[in-house]
Amino acid sequence: MTGTALVVIAYLLLQLERIAATSLTYNTLNLIGAILLLISLCVNFNLASFVIELFWIAASLIGLYKYVQRRQQTNQAS
Repeated sequence: MTGTALVVIAYLLLQLERIAATSLTYNTLNLIGAILLLISLCVNFNLASFVIELFWIAASLIGLYKYVQRRQQTNQAS
């Protein structure tokens, strides 16, 4: 349930324009939520849910990578 809450909260904050889709907060909430949901699938396995969580984790990692890249570019420009 915690994983679900984190993913839903991230999406809600995004829709309320409290955070940006490119922010560290959004990508971190999604990553942690997806990992927790993936762990919960060890108890009640569901292939479709497993696959979507793998993609959600990958998307979050890509977002975090891009966030770090932008920060490094900003620091180099300063």
